[in-house]
Amino acid sequence: MLNHLAQSYGFAPLVPLWLLAAIAVLAVLLCAYAISRRTKGAVLRLAAVASLLLWLSGPQRLHESWHVLPETALLLVDQSPSMSIGQRSALARQAAQAMAQAHTQGLSLRTVTVRNSGHNGTRLFDALDQAAADIPPDQLAGAVMLTDGQVSDTPGSVPERLTPVNQTGAKAHLPLHVLIPAKGEETDRQLRILQAPPYGIVGQPAKLRVQVDDAGPGTTAGTQAELTLRVNGEEPLSIPVTTGTPQDISLPVSHPGQMLISLAVSPLAGEVSQINNQTITRMTGIRDRLRVLLISGTPNQGERVWRRLLKADPSVDLIHFTILRPPDKDDGTQLSDLALIAFPVRELFQEKINQFDLIILDGFENQNILPHAYLNNIANFVRKGGGLLLTAGPEFVGPGTLQDTPVGDILPAHVPLENGMVEQRFRPHLTPEGRRHPVTAALPGAPPTNADSAAQTIPGQWGPWYRALKPDTTHGQALMSGPDNAPLLVLDHVDQGRVALLLSDQIWLWSRGEGGGGPQAELLRRISHWLMKEPELEEEQLNASIAGGELTVSRRSTTGEAQHDVTVTPPDGKPVTLTLHAASSAPQNQKENGASHTLPEANQSGLSIGHLAAEQPGIWQVDDGTHKAFAAPIPPDPQEFADLRATASKLQNIVSATGGGILWTGDNATAPTVPRLQLADGGSLHGENWFAFPHRNAHVVTGRSATPLLPAWVMLSLSLLLLFAGWWREGRS
Repeated sequence: MLNHLAQSYGFAPLVPLWLLAAIAVLAVLLCAYAISRRTKGAVLRLAAVASLLLWLSGPQRLHESWHVLPETALLLVDQSPSMSIGQRSALARQAAQAMAQAHTQGLSLRTVTVRNSGHNGTRLFDALDQAAADIPPDQLAGAVMLTDGQVSDTPGSVPERLTPVNQTGAKAHLPLHVLIPAKGEETDRQLRILQAPPYGIVGQPAKLRVQVDDAGPGTTAGTQAELTLRVNGEEPLSIPVTTGTPQDISLPVSHPGQMLISLAVSPLAGEVSQINNQTITRMTGIRDRLRVLLISGTPNQGERVWRRLLKADPSVDLIHFTILRPPDKDDGTQLSDLALIAFPVRELFQEKINQFDLIILDGFENQNILPHAYLNNIANFVRKGGGLLLTAGPEFVGPGTLQDTPVGDILPAHVPLENGMVEQRFRPHLTPEGRRHPVTAALPGAPPTNADSAAQTIPGQWGPWYRALKPDTTHGQALMSGPDNAPLLVLDHVDQGRVALLLSDQIWLWSRGEGGGGPQAELLRRISHWLMKEPELEEEQLNASIAGGELTVSRRSTTGEAQHDVTVTPPDGKPVTLTLHAASSAPQNQKENGASHTLPEANQSGLSIGHLAAEQPGIWQVDDGTHKAFAAPIPPDPQEFADLRATASKLQNIVSATGGGILWTGDNATAPTVPRLQLADGGSLHGENWFAFPHRNAHVVTGRSATPLLPAWVMLSLSLLLLFAGWWREGRS
């Protein structure tokens, strides 16, 4: 701080101001009266009173000593993700260190590092406002931004922090200078997805709208470029595009489930980076409407359950028939008197059977309702990719059982006609395979795998059933067990289709809350969607996702493997092997409370997980030998990578409005061009290699003293002299 001495003038009245005013008014009135009476010497007497009043007002010379306070300039150093392009970050660090050392005396530099602020881009002006709040307004000299110019919160006018009120009460702009860590204006090509539907209907094309933009010196709209599109790592598709123009792309949706779509555009010659030449979007393929045919053998408690479940699903078209009058119950009533609808056997099982996705036979007893040829059509419907679900009761072991028809050839279990029915109280429970299968895994209230089927009092378990079928042979996957651990729910693949067999007709008891009830609606929903090939319910699944720079691979399998190796192929094409471990255990021996334990021999949950660092942008591929999965990182702040140029265009207007300047460091990271910071009394505030800030004259007063301007003896002598002159003038009249 510098010491300064300043002087000024002021008054220190010896009597109250009201008394001075009263004497002055009285003197003026008396003088006016004397003048009106033509009294000589009145003016001299008034002058004598005025000199006395001047002395009583206490005029004095004031002396102040004060110290000049240093001015503070803000240095805002941009360290957002876009500064990682090229050598910008290194240039910025070198320049910030050099400016911190190379500035004139009396100017203090406060450095503020601005990092990524989330999903809103680089917000340097927010940082300027917050940092300037801690600096007294009369000590703020201005600011320097060390940035690539990609600032997302640039205001339309000069910020209030840079327009403080000066000592005269007027507002004056403080300079904003910008130093850009680059050689000069750069060019860049950007690929944007303007519109992408989150869902696409299988078998119908989905539309993507994209646009390619070129920015920077020498670029123009209308340039031809080539767009490469790839779905889930399949063969790429090349499409010509024109820059600066939105373009629609028709994308086929070939299968249900997630689709990872990567797009990349050919590079622009000389552009700063190709990171934003590629982008990724996700779409889920869904079926348009799932058509379900439900045939109930006779009116029963369970058909209401089915209707409620399937009608509640907006993606399902349900056609439901209940056999109220089988052919063997002909009582001779004339057809014209019947109010029943004839069962459209030919339409359903001959002409339109292939229009359905799922057929449900609920307690269906054939009884010559369906001819042999139509039953064969049902079996062929499954083999060609359809789904069939049977809930079996007493009709399954009686005359006309479906086991003795072509449908029996595709069923996953056979029940003997003698002693095939078991009527006793039992609680359904999951098999070990059922705990790993997505259809039954993690069902609410699932009892332990080794639960005793005869147990009656286990709290929180599924409610009891009272009748089930006991098969003598099964194939496929038994997910639930009934009496004596006999299979209760069996799923199987038949050629391209699927079959599910529930060996009891009493699941409706769960909907009534019998013995605590059970997850009836969720179980039936999962079975139905598995039969219709819902991807999330496949037995063998491989999934991959990237978050926080880490690739997570999960594999679900019903085989119960404790670990499994998968091949991970990063975007650079160099594959690595990743070992997945059971989700319920650690990848290595762990110590818990001082004791070590090893991995289990089998994976009880069927889920294996592995992690791998994933920093590369683009699509990552995971292959387990049978299935493939794809993942891509989502940029934490897409706005940061929208425009990758180092440019002065976004800050030029506001810098000019404040009188600041824009300089470039060059591209030499070891010796960048760094401007010197200094104070100026006027004129330009920037030059070829310097930035200047105006003197604000901020100071603090350290002492004050006062000296009387008119000594008492001088003023007393003057007053007496004027009074004597007035008396003398009056005496000569």
